[in-house]
Amino acid sequence: MSDQDPFLEHRRLLFATAYRMLGTVTDVEDILQDAWLKWNDTDQAAVIHPKAYLVRTVTNLSLNRLTSARATRESYVGPWLPEPVLTSPDIAEDTELADTVSTAMLVVLETLTPVERAVFLLREVFGYTHAEIAEALDRPESSVRQIAHRAKSHVQARRPRFDTDKAARAQVTARFMAACAGGDLNALMDLLAPDVTCWSDGGGVVTAARRPLHGPDHVARWILGVLAKPSSAGFELSAADINGELGALASFAGNPGAAFTFDLVDGHIQNLRFQVNPGKLAGLYQGTDLLG
Repeated sequence: MSDQDPFLEHRRLLFATAYRMLGTVTDVEDILQDAWLKWNDTDQAAVIHPKAYLVRTVTNLSLNRLTSARATRESYVGPWLPEPVLTSPDIAEDTELADTVSTAMLVVLETLTPVERAVFLLREVFGYTHAEIAEALDRPESSVRQIAHRAKSHVQARRPRFDTDKAARAQVTARFMAACAGGDLNALMDLLAPDVTCWSDGGGVVTAARRPLHGPDHVARWILGVLAKPSSAGFELSAADINGELGALASFAGNPGAAFTFDLVDGHIQNLRFQVNPGKLAGLYQGTDLLG
């Protein structure tokens, strides 16, 4: 039996649970702090299954936080995107795991109600039974079954199709960075799908499009225009594993200033997400082992 504090032993799992629920690293850290306080105020000797207890605690704290945060997100300036997190290459190799933390999946999860999101994650990602979820959320099992079915159908209907070829993604990422760094409009347009859409999240703090951009010409010109601004002078692009997928980071004076993630479909970039809100880049400073 491990002598390690169960909270420390399962911290990565707890982080991953809260992150999939909230999509924001700063909120996750608050949730883990609250969970740690609750755990230390608990008669730990009386807890038969510490892991299940801690996951339940984090899930319910996240559920409460997400419910209260929805009003704030509805008044958010421009598109809301989740906070990017650096992940290890091992996660990218596990296609199923990578999909559950991908930016695309987190965006889809945002369309669920808080309870649907909790039930979906506990069932489909962490493998809990309907009975266990019912106990964790203090809801009838029959209700949980209905919620689980509805949430799964919703996610399946909205989950984007994308290529999983790692070599193809690496090649497109390299070409994307070269086109951006060189200001090559035609090369960038060649990488974008005819129906490409670009979302940029500046949160009203930095330059970002407040509505989604559509079409290769519009998207490419906007990206190169942003990178050509005096405020972007000296940027450096590098490939990075972000949310389980290879993407690109733009750094300024060695500090992450933007994260590019995208869906690759038939060898072209179809959905491009551009996170530049400085308040939502904390996950790029915290290592590569948070979401396993």
